[in-house]
Amino acid sequence: MAAKNNPRNLIIIGAAGRDFHDFNVFWKDRPDYRVVAFTAAQIPDIAGRVYPAQLAGPKYPKGIPIKAETELADLIRKHEVDEAVMAYSDLAHSAVMHKAAIVNAAGADFRMLGWRSTMIESKKPVIAIGAVRTGCGKSQTTRKVSQYLKTMGLKVAVVRHPMPYGDLTKQICQRFACMDDMDLHDCTIEEREEYEPHISAGNVLFAGVDYERILRAAEAEADVILWDGGNNDMPFYKPDLFIVVTDPLRPGHELAYYPGETNLRMADVIVINKIDTASKEQVALVERNIRAANPRAVIVKAKSPVTVADPRVVRGKRVLVVEDGPTLTHGEMTFGAAHVAARACGAKKIVDPRPYAVGSIKETFKKYSHITDILPAMGYGAKQMAELRKTIDATPCDLVIVGTPIDLTRLLSINKPSVRVTYDLDEADGTLRKLVEKLAKSGCGAACCC
Repeated sequence: MAAKNNPRNLIIIGAAGRDFHDFNVFWKDRPDYRVVAFTAAQIPDIAGRVYPAQLAGPKYPKGIPIKAETELADLIRKHEVDEAVMAYSDLAHSAVMHKAAIVNAAGADFRMLGWRSTMIESKKPVIAIGAVRTGCGKSQTTRKVSQYLKTMGLKVAVVRHPMPYGDLTKQICQRFACMDDMDLHDCTIEEREEYEPHISAGNVLFAGVDYERILRAAEAEADVILWDGGNNDMPFYKPDLFIVVTDPLRPGHELAYYPGETNLRMADVIVINKIDTASKEQVALVERNIRAANPRAVIVKAKSPVTVADPRVVRGKRVLVVEDGPTLTHGEMTFGAAHVAARACGAKKIVDPRPYAVGSIKETFKKYSHITDILPAMGYGAKQMAELRKTIDATPCDLVIVGTPIDLTRLLSINKPSVRVTYDLDEADGTLRKLVEKLAKSGCGAACCC
């Protein structure tokens, strides 16, 4: 253990979310460590900012610089860093170990914090929803659980995994109860995709940077706290019931990604989603993997039916398919709900948007070459949203099918007709409902993994 007058230098490897949380709850006030930098990946234009002194605390009067992850080895050498800690999600196990190799080769120790170091305990019952990959169906599962709880007459506060892409000092503790609140907080498309469905469902939602403060604000309004995870990250709050969603369209990923496998092994309930679009063989493989990794978990099978506002307008049309951005990019999916709807409703042709992409959208296609005839709804800021609109406008098609969780036309004025696709969780036998109701009636978790 380093002495107080000789703290160990530390870099937190992150992506504007888990990294800030881990700093706040574990590293911030430790006299034996000095955080010299955050590094950032996955999110455009995050590097180059500063984690502000207002959040970093008195030990860091100038704040903490946020650097590009590509500078990691140089930063370790420059600052004589002793440890680098992994603090973001949805990475292949091999990718995590490549980062460990970079850290070790530069001379530092590589570290990953477990849940005991990072979870905050609540005074209220907590139901957490996580996943093994981005795009499995966490949000629709969270909405279904919130319906069950509200049917019982309980007040629910949804707390969403962080998406602090703007001015961090203005995002310390955010509360969303109506659509105007998203405008008030200058939300990006990525934020709106997670917040809008909850607001539309009548849920009060909290998010931000300081999740201790956020939890206490949520507790003041709710009987039950509902954690809506991001990517495949572990919950920030200690759950009384931990529900983890898997995706048989990506069979095997449940054992191959960090920290998704961790979630799988901790879960009380594991949902095998999308059984209506996956093959029996894919579903069976996921189920075998679950039973081998976590035999005590309750398995729930669910459909994710796709609904098109007006299926007739799709038939015979040349369509542009727009899907949720993160699901396609680092989530590695090659299609989504809108693509499924286009085929089911008889579209004449799905138009490839790549030749018409501009700016950062064009760069996204280069970086994620597995994406072909689908447009990811990238929108991490005003500039990128404008480039998304220009790409849509330039793509020659009769109709835009929007498979994002939000009404994209509220943000972008596009020059073509559009139709929305929605999707909800449809569990097969009511098992999930019974487990949620049991927890709510007892007021505590009887079988929490933690």
